[in-house]
Amino acid sequence: MKIGAKSARNARDVAIRRANPMDLPAIVGLDEATTGQSKPDYWRDMLAQFSDDRADQRAFLLAEIEGHVVGFITGEIRAFEFGAEPRGWVFAVAVDPEIRVNNVGTRLFDEICKIFQRAGVEKVSTLIERDSDLVLAFFRSQGMIFGRYIQMEKEIG
Repeated sequence: MKIGAKSARNARDVAIRRANPMDLPAIVGLDEATTGQSKPDYWRDMLAQFSDDRADQRAFLLAEIEGHVVGFITGEIRAFEFGAEPRGWVFAVAVDPEIRVNNVGTRLFDEICKIFQRAGVEKVSTLIERDSDLVLAFFRSQGMIFGRYIQMEKEIG
């Protein structure tokens, strides 16, 4: 969907709200536009998980311009093993490729961080693919730095 060029350039025209099951087609389409993969079952499950009574601990937020979904972010507060304190974890962020660099991602990130702060956590984390230069640049522009943990993996199947 085309968004007016004037609105796309004006971050104050971005409305942030919580996602609901009716948003599934827009979320799937936006994710496919940014990742090249269609994952409707994954996003249906995420929406179902994030619609429970833990709204103070997790969020699935959408950004809209002129009533059209142009971005989303999802995350929750978790505490992990290895002595890690509770923190906000961002699981996914996507912005319509046609309007990137218009502060939509920043608005979404700021809003989810406010939710995490209200819940009492002091840090936000995420995992990204090593070769995702665009995603790495976005999170670095938000002030994120490399943390104390290194993720490792091994193929076993």
